[in-house]
Amino acid sequence: MKPYYEHAGITIYHGDCREILPTLPKCDLLLTDPPYGIGLEYGVFNDTAENVRALVVELMPLARAHSKRVLLTCATRQICFYPEPDWILCWLNRAGSYCNPWGFTCWQPILCYGPDPYLAKKLGSRPDVIEHSETAEKNGHPCPKPIGFWKKLIARGSVDESDLVIDTCMGSGTTLRAAKDLGRRAFGIEIEERY
Repeated sequence: MKPYYEHAGITIYHGDCREILPTLPKCDLLLTDPPYGIGLEYGVFNDTAENVRALVVELMPLARAHSKRVLLTCATRQICFYPEPDWILCWLNRAGSYCNPWGFTCWQPILCYGPDPYLAKKLGSRPDVIEHSETAEKNGHPCPKPIGFWKKLIARGSVDESDLVIDTCMGSGTTLRAAKDLGRRAFGIEIEERY
C-alpha cells in the first residue's frame, strides 16, 4: 500500500486500519485512541457504541498480533468492550476533562497489553499512574489529545529510540508528532482524510 505521506521517519496511511495494519511491519508499540462510542462527529466513522464494539472485535486481535505492546485509551463506559488487559494504567487529570453521572471525570484508563518495557529490559518498575493536566490544542478534530501527555505515554510504553510506534486511529496525528519529538519512527492510519 502506498503511503499518503512519508517524511523523516513518519508515515501516514489513509484508509481503514483493519485493512492497512496487516500490510505494515510489526511494531514495538501500538498506541492508539480509538473512537469512544459517545456520539462525537468524526465524519466517515459513525461514533455509536455498537460501531465501537464492532471495531474492537475486529481490531484488537490484529493489534495484539502486530505489536509487542498495545496501549490504548478508551472511554470508561466502553472499557467492557475490550479484551481483558494485562494491566490498566491511569491518566490522572486533577482538573477534570468532562462530566460523568457521578461528577467530574479526573482519570482515564489506559489499557495495556503485553509486557512492561521497563521490566522486560530489567530497568525497574515505574508508576502505573501518569499525572498530567494540559489542554490539547484545537485543531479541528473533535477529541485531540495533549502532546505533552502523549509524549509521556510513548515514553512509558517504549524504552528505545529505535522502536517503531503505530497508531491505528491516528486522528489529528498526536501520536506521530510525539513519536517524532522523541526520536522514534511512527506509522499512523486514519480513515477520515480531513484530519
